[in-house]
Amino acid sequence: MSDEIRLAFAHPSERAAAMAGAELRDRISLRDHIVEVEIGAFQAERDVTQRVSFNVVVEVAPLAGVVDDDVDRILSYDRVTEAIAAELAAERLNLLETLAERVADRILVEPQAMRVFVRIEKLDRGPGALGVEIVRARGGGAVTQEPENETPQPRVVYFSNAAIGSPHLGGWLDQLESAAQPVILCVGPADTAAPQAGQEKAQRHIDLLAIEQNAWKLAACDPRGVVVGSRTELDWAMKNGQLSIWAPSRIVLDAVDGPTAAPNAASALAAWFAESCAATELLVIGAELPEGAGVPMRAQSADMAKIL
Repeated sequence: MSDEIRLAFAHPSERAAAMAGAELRDRISLRDHIVEVEIGAFQAERDVTQRVSFNVVVEVAPLAGVVDDDVDRILSYDRVTEAIAAELAAERLNLLETLAERVADRILVEPQAMRVFVRIEKLDRGPGALGVEIVRARGGGAVTQEPENETPQPRVVYFSNAAIGSPHLGGWLDQLESAAQPVILCVGPADTAAPQAGQEKAQRHIDLLAIEQNAWKLAACDPRGVVVGSRTELDWAMKNGQLSIWAPSRIVLDAVDGPTAAPNAASALAAWFAESCAATELLVIGAELPEGAGVPMRAQSADMAKIL
């Protein structure tokens, strides 16, 4: 077996040694760290956990002077496992590639980390281990985390069906669009009854899709409203002044700590979403306020032409 093939299947520590340059670097490693997690793009991988194995090697800049047996002077192994735990807790992911990228990025935030090798494998999806391995290096300067406030904080506005059908709709959108703050619109299902599946998981999907149908109905009322379903699209829309209408299925189903509200409790679902994206306010037009939201809320009648 050639060295190239052997290294392709060897532990990332051997790959790191083989790729070492002239600059001397120390390495720390995490081997066979196994976590039960829900991940995967296939429907069979939803609502179930599977074993995922992490092998990570971090090349670190050697310390100047004597370590003096001081744990505060080194890159702790805990920082590697914490990076994995933090990304697993952030949201449900479909791809190991995405998870590997995010773990690598988080580790490279550490001042000592210079290059990281991340291998992630699913242990329960076939007769063998199915996985990815990536290598990422620190760029030309220090790697820093993005400021928490880089993504704008939106104003979330919930439109009842009466509001969607109101003659004031265009005027409301004019007012919302003219404000400097980004806006995300939310709706509930239409007044027509959704199909009944008689099974909780299936019904949840059906009810979320019923909301998305109504989102498309709102979008058809005014071309400024764009139906958006992912965090990445929403972040882009907020930074670029796009008026978004939230399609909830992907974000709700992928949430690690999802909403307790059922999809047919639409204003409560909007409140959960507003809290999850750190909205400054939830404005409910044409419906009652939900209970227990973690963001400021207020309601107004669908008969009012001016948004207060």
